[in-house]
Amino acid sequence: MLEKIAVIGAGSWGTTLADLLAKKGHQVTLWAYEPELVQTMRDTRENNLFLPGITLDEKLAYTNDLVEAYRECTMVLSVVPSQLVRRVMGRSVPFIPSDAVIVSASKGIEVDTLATVSEIYRDILPEAMYQRFAALSGPSFAREVAQEMPTAVTAAAASEEIARRVQEAFTTNFFRVYRNSDVVGVELGGAIKNVIAIAAGISDGLGFGSNTRAALITRGLAEMTRLGVVMGAQPATFAGLAGMGDLVLTCTGDLSRNRSVGIQIGQGRRLEEILGEMRMVAEGVKTTESAYNLAKKLGVEMPIIEQMYQMLYQDKPAREAVLELMTRNLKAEGA
Repeated sequence: MLEKIAVIGAGSWGTTLADLLAKKGHQVTLWAYEPELVQTMRDTRENNLFLPGITLDEKLAYTNDLVEAYRECTMVLSVVPSQLVRRVMGRSVPFIPSDAVIVSASKGIEVDTLATVSEIYRDILPEAMYQRFAALSGPSFAREVAQEMPTAVTAAAASEEIARRVQEAFTTNFFRVYRNSDVVGVELGGAIKNVIAIAAGISDGLGFGSNTRAALITRGLAEMTRLGVVMGAQPATFAGLAGMGDLVLTCTGDLSRNRSVGIQIGQGRRLEEILGEMRMVAEGVKTTESAYNLAKKLGVEMPIIEQMYQMLYQDKPAREAVLELMTRNLKAEGA
């Protein structure tokens, strides 16, 4: 079944997915906030700001007008930064056809409310529309997908029918989509892994080796799972693509923005200086704050997240944070 799809957000991931969907034969309109970027993409078939060097499909349409983007669409793909979801998609609701499927590829936790992305959509969508909500997540660097490197991700929805529809819409011969019913688990995996990736980058920036990175990934997975279970997620989800898969990718890959931020922090640079030079969003910075506060609210022990919060928001020296993690009270691994 071919869809008419509105893709909201023309960062590297939104542009990549819009291009993938257009090449598959769907009728796709990509909405960008920046009018000059819309014009550039129309003129050159390239997103020179966020995905330079990739030629986009000739059938892909572009707009800066939300009403135009949503006109007669059967599916919406939102790829805006998580802290902007409520604002951008809240404005969008009156223009979205009532029977459209809503797919979110945003990864994060809202700072002000501590809401996951699906909880934001539950707040802003009419109930009937929320029943057609799905989350798309998994280990997927935009540039590698744009270069058609084999990739596997997960589409999570409470409705099996909606999960299958998203799965069928996005799957190609290089982009394989699995389905899952655990929306909370899939989106928490996508959010928390960005915080752990900054930690892994800090470790690399400090000159630590593979042992340290492996410990961070493994114990980070334990923290992610612990929080998820308290919030109603299935533990098995965190062993899958949206959990361990995305965590490993983001903590080890050179294309990871969050790991890059961490490397520079480990090398002694100030966070404000690093972020001031970045055009694309490193979701893990804001998610560190929201995950820390969410863990405290729910009474979940997350020592890596706690140390990350103190480093990013309270100027704690990185080596002091590492020492505290290594000298905590001894415990059983599964505790």
